[in-house]
Amino acid sequence: MYGRGWRPYVTVAQRQHKAAKAAAKLIKKGKKVMPINLEGRVISDTFWGKAWCRHLELFSDFENRLPRGKMYVRNGSVIHLDIDAAKIEALVQGASLYNVKITIKQLDRKKWAAIRNYCSGRIDSVIELLQGRLSSGVMKTMIDRDRGLFPKPKEMVFSCSCPDWANMCKHIAAVLYGVGHRLDHEPELLFKLRNVDHMELMSRAHLKVASPPRKSNIIKDKNLSKIFGIVIAESRTDAALFPIKKVGSNEYVKSKRRRGKLLIPR
Repeated sequence: MYGRGWRPYVTVAQRQHKAAKAAAKLIKKGKKVMPINLEGRVISDTFWGKAWCRHLELFSDFENRLPRGKMYVRNGSVIHLDIDAAKIEALVQGASLYNVKITIKQLDRKKWAAIRNYCSGRIDSVIELLQGRLSSGVMKTMIDRDRGLFPKPKEMVFSCSCPDWANMCKHIAAVLYGVGHRLDHEPELLFKLRNVDHMELMSRAHLKVASPPRKSNIIKDKNLSKIFGIVIAESRTDAALFPIKKVGSNEYVKSKRRRGKLLIPR
């Protein structure tokens, strides 16, 4: 018998087995599942991911709950995590499968304007921005505890379907750490979450006239695919990009005699 409504303890192995079954069931139903799968124990290893996790750990409101969440995300319990404008929705496997929703207040317009003004003329490359490879002054502005992009506790509203009455349960904490891991691969999602456009930070002069990139800043196609999660298509010939309709041989010869060039229909 389990008193006070507490459910029986579920081992890590049992939770992982349940998580795999739950994910398979959702996929079978046609749902797009976006799990958090760590390689090893490190949650984040890029600038934006690590900065997000460090920001969470700055607040005493969270310190008692975050360690359990870290354990859950490392064990693969976050089987789905979706980041959209001003909200995060996730599924976390515990004793049961729990629905987690985190609503985040849109970044204050005055704060965003201040960030834009400070960064004006200092950012020429969207790739360097998303990789966190800018001057220390710019990056410190971006992640400042009070004036930066990351939300404060009072700007977040948590909801979980589990029976834990705490404001932040371990499932919510796991999702928050999962966001840090997701930012490793899709850093632009931070701007989407705060409902701002990171392209507004680009230098106006750079947007008008693109200067040739230095060799040290050139990123190969395969690295672009990894950074942005996009597929770089193979190069195609002009004929493939601009197909020419077939014309009869007589028409081709006549047109060539008339104008000395190939007739290309509109």
